[in-house]
Order: sequence, then C-alpha cells, then structure tokens
Amino acid sequence: MPIPMPEQGSAWEDLRAQMQERGAGDARWREGRTAVYVFNAGEDVARVQREAYALYMSENGLGPLAFPSLARMEDEVVGMGLGLLHGEEESVGNITSGGTDSITMAVKAARDFARAERPGGGRPNVVLPFSGHPAFDKACLLMDLELRRVPVRDDLLADARAMRDAVDEDTILLVGSAPSFPYGLIDPIAELGEVAEEKGVWLHVDACVGGYIAPFVRMNGGDIPPFDFEVPGVCSMSADLHKYGYCAKGASTVLFRSEERRRHMQFDCDDWPGGRMVTPTLAGTRPGGAISAAWAVMNYLGIEGYRAKHRQVTDAREAIERGVAALGFEVLGRPQLGIVAFTHPDLDIYALYHQMFLRGWFAALATEPRALHLMLSPFHAQVTDQYLEDLRASCEAVAGGDGRAVTEARYS
Repeated sequence: MPIPMPEQGSAWEDLRAQMQERGAGDARWREGRTAVYVFNAGEDVARVQREAYALYMSENGLGPLAFPSLARMEDEVVGMGLGLLHGEEESVGNITSGGTDSITMAVKAARDFARAERPGGGRPNVVLPFSGHPAFDKACLLMDLELRRVPVRDDLLADARAMRDAVDEDTILLVGSAPSFPYGLIDPIAELGEVAEEKGVWLHVDACVGGYIAPFVRMNGGDIPPFDFEVPGVCSMSADLHKYGYCAKGASTVLFRSEERRRHMQFDCDDWPGGRMVTPTLAGTRPGGAISAAWAVMNYLGIEGYRAKHRQVTDAREAIERGVAALGFEVLGRPQLGIVAFTHPDLDIYALYHQMFLRGWFAALATEPRALHLMLSPFHAQVTDQYLEDLRASCEAVAGGDGRAVTEARYS
C-alpha cells in the first residue's frame, strides 16, 4: 500500500526516539535472550563494528581503483580466512553480503566450471544432505538446477555412501556442512572428499556457521575433525564473518582452492555503452562499511581474542548440555561448536518453545526431529543459569497441562 512521504523533514532527535520506541518489542538480544540472528561478543566488539563501519560507510567496494584501501582490506580479510582454513598458496576468495550470497556464488562457479570442463547431457544437479541449508535450494531454483537431498545417517550426519550413490554424470556439486544449522554437527567432510575425488565432482563445504569458530575451538583443545581445505577434495567454502567472526552484517567469505575455480564465479561484461564492468560476486555496489568493519574486528580480536570469545561459547554450550540433560532432554548428536539442539521424550517441544517465548527467550526450532535449538554467543555464558531455570519452569508448565504451542510456520 502506498504511503505518502512527509512534506517536511523531522528532527533527528525525534526520529531516533521513534526508532527506539519501535524497537521496544523486538527480541532482547542485548540481554542474552536471543540465540539466533544476533552474535553478541560484547560492547567492546560492537564499538569496533560501529566505528569501523562508519569510517567507510559511503565508500563502495565496486570500485577498487577508486578505493584501493577497501581492496587491500578485503584481500587481508580473505587471506586471514584462508590462513585459518588451510588454504593453499594459490587459494583465493571474496567478501560477500552473507551466507546465502556466498553459497549462491559457489554454486554458480561450480555450474560454470562443469560446463567448461565436463559438460553432461542432462539437467545439472546438486547433491547435499537433508540437513543442508535452504540457501542451496534457492541457488538451484535461481539457476534451474536439480537438487537431490539425501537422508542423513542415524547420528544426523551426512551419509557419504548414500550421497555417492546419488551422484551421476550430471552432478556438478557435492555439499557438506561444518556444521549443519539444524543440529550443529560437522559432517564427515573427509569421507565426502574421497567421494568427490573418486567421482571428479566439485565439493563445497558450507561453513557459514563454523568457519570462524571451528579453528579456534581446535586451538582451545577441541577435537575438531578435518573439514576445510585440509581435505584434498574440497574445492570451495562459505564462511560468514558476521556470525562467529563477530563482524558487522552483512559480511561473509566465499573461498576457493584456486583462481582456476574462482574465475567461474566472476561476472565480466563489456557489451553495453558504459564500458567494461567486472564484479567478483553477485552484487554491484558492495558496502565499504561491511568490509572495513570485518577487517577492524579481525585485527582487534586477533587469535587470542577469538580463542577467548569462543571459549565462552563452548563453555556456555557445555553448561546448557549438562543442564538440559538433568531436565530429561536428549542432546542431538555430539555438538562441538556453538549450536546445540535438544529434544524431550515426553514433552511437546512446540509448547516448550512457547513457554520460553513467554519468558522472553527467542531462539529457533529443529523440526526433524522436533528440538529446541540454540546458537550461542559469548554473552550467553552469563545467562545460562537463567535460561535453564526458565526452561525448568517451562517444563513444569507443559507437564502440568499448558499445551499452548507455536506453529512450525511461525517459528521453524
């Protein structure tokens, strides 16, 4: 419905007050009561995000000749990501607007690589686990690719053998997650790498959630299996800076083992009167603030800072695991990073979610199996006791007959 623009402008003080009033009913993430969408690493990191973003908020990553500072910062951010994820000397990448952007561009690159190197006779297809992110569905829809979702194993990890059976001559991409979003579990990437090499198929690792936490959890002593370019069959990865990299939204990285792979992602057009236009990713204009804030946060935290932040995350997850087990819940699989999902044998999960929502908590749900789902931030280490106390009260309310439940469509 059209809305008339005000005839005259308003004072910023009045607009700011109105914006704050409108946000009064939003999820209370600053209090640690949101375990999805926002990654709260503390006010010090938030300040770096804001100030670094503002310094370059008008600059445009589309023009590296005009803004070589942004090009240099992007190269350094990508280089640090490749350093963490076992990139090789010839490995390359770019900053994108988010995980869906990174995944879409990786799918596009794999499709065009297949067209050039191993054209098949049928409709190209992508093979991924049932737990793979819907961004792959979106990418396949945009590019008219067939998507083949393969059931996961009983332990909720990708079934490499079944995925191998789903690969044929028209398969352009094999996908594994590190970790999967619904369960927070790292797929057997080494096994998928063997399948990819055997079949001669591009393997992409979706590490949007895990790319900038798993290396530091490993440094902290966590038993993290090979999941990145350390696995020979991995051709590309997606890893979000604005998740566990604690950078400002929207910033992700799409990384490639070699320039030979990345060049199939890029767009190059000179058949128009405006001259040659080259863009590395889907976007034209690329917000300079997202690039500068990512560079600033990564350099502000450094390895020691990230290790400390991620120690808080895994400590919070382990406390949640112990607490929910004491309440009769079953944790799905063996989480190792920042996501934990847990189900209950007797209580309605959706009713429990509603009870927690009434108590001010906003998180997510898994649907198969039905489970409560938390994606934790460093700040959550301060509120795990309160979360568990409210969960205990919610269990008592549901067990006592309060069956009000959310719907899958609204909160899944």
